[in-house]
Amino acid sequence: MDIGIDFHGAISPATAKLLIKGFEPYSPMFIEEPCQAQNHEVMAEIARGTHLPIATGERVFTKWGFLDVLQKRAATILQPDLCHAGGITEARLIAGMAEAYYATVAPHNPMGPISLACGLQLAGCIPNFLIQEQVSLGDGYIKNPFKVREGYIDMPTAPGLGVELDDNAMADKFGHDWKNQESYDAEDGSVVDW
Repeated sequence: MDIGIDFHGAISPATAKLLIKGFEPYSPMFIEEPCQAQNHEVMAEIARGTHLPIATGERVFTKWGFLDVLQKRAATILQPDLCHAGGITEARLIAGMAEAYYATVAPHNPMGPISLACGLQLAGCIPNFLIQEQVSLGDGYIKNPFKVREGYIDMPTAPGLGVELDDNAMADKFGHDWKNQESYDAEDGSVVDW
């Protein structure tokens, strides 16, 4: 089994470099966002200091943001979030640019089964697809939830994205008062990321 290690951009570049050196003997599949990923220069410096693949993209939007990552060689695994980076068409353009830089694509997806269906459609049409993140296979949301078999999900074959919403199963999800979690540091009350 391959293991990807996500630093979630939560540590300094200097500490990230130390941790990555410690992980190198174990050859993880990738190191994701070893520091705040918006600074592509620093990400590139980290990438040059290791043989491990660096992954980023959940906080990068549109082809122009990803072009900067590629040109600076800040990562070799791009993780566009199809819900934030412009949808399937924009992600397909990002994947085409990535292919020219010998980079792979691993779509980011914390959203659910519709986003998963979009990612699978992308996976089916690009030669540099690596892996698909998922948090929900669709139980309670779509009529035929996805199934994982030996680490793989079959490509949907129905029209459109290949999924159909299950209105009856979703009935209890309407009219809720849910909101995003608000995270604060326990010590000083400052806002923290996750």
